[in-house]
Amino acid sequence: MPTPASVLFVAHGSPMFALQPGAAGAALAALATTLKRPRAVLVISPHWETQLPTVGTARQLTTIHDFGGFDPALYAIQYPASGSPQAAQQVVDALQAAGFPVNTDPERGLDHGAWVPLRYLFPRADVPVVPLSIQHHGGPDHAHRMGQALAPLTDQGWLIVASGNITHNLRDWQQASRGGGVDTSYAQRFSDWVDAQLSSGQLEALLHYRQRHADALRAQPRDEHLLPLFTALGAAGPQARGRAMVRGISDHVIAMDSYAFEPVV
Repeated sequence: MPTPASVLFVAHGSPMFALQPGAAGAALAALATTLKRPRAVLVISPHWETQLPTVGTARQLTTIHDFGGFDPALYAIQYPASGSPQAAQQVVDALQAAGFPVNTDPERGLDHGAWVPLRYLFPRADVPVVPLSIQHHGGPDHAHRMGQALAPLTDQGWLIVASGNITHNLRDWQQASRGGGVDTSYAQRFSDWVDAQLSSGQLEALLHYRQRHADALRAQPRDEHLLPLFTALGAAGPQARGRAMVRGISDHVIAMDSYAFEPVV
């Protein structure tokens, strides 16, 4: 298996992914065996939204259980990751060098969009982690430009982990879970289209996905779970292609597709 790239897009799905790894968890665990130990991990989760790009600078990252109504065993899980103010400053510097105004947060921990996939990639929590927020109002272009600003970190030994889901329609998930007879075939169609664009490097089509695919609005009603993908694309560089590590639909409508971004040789 080739050495993975230094930029990943990983699915985090439902919080129950922490207890039910399935094929997606197995794929991340397998990837973990090939990873060279990074200097630090920059993790971008759709569950941390701020007005301005914000970098977490805490030395010890709390495990945030930002969900309710799930198996009590979930709330007992702790992911004792350490942060690094020094590494976080590198992220701040990279964003500011590209003209982004940046805030810092000395208390922010890891929400489930971050700690759940990181438990599969780094189960011993032995690599410094720096969380970075998203800005939903900026859309795909803003997220992509953020990634371009962060690209130099990959040459300094960083691993960039963008977390989200290719499809994320919770209303349809609820209805399908109740046996409501909702047509969920759009999730596979849209994830297939995204896969085709990623594997062939069709950046413009992806950035304008809402205009390019008939199922886009239903697959991503609000699109915060797709924005980290654009940051990954920006960080990976214009010649990168997405290699699917695993693909599949979970919970009726949630795509658990994860990608490593690799340069074209």
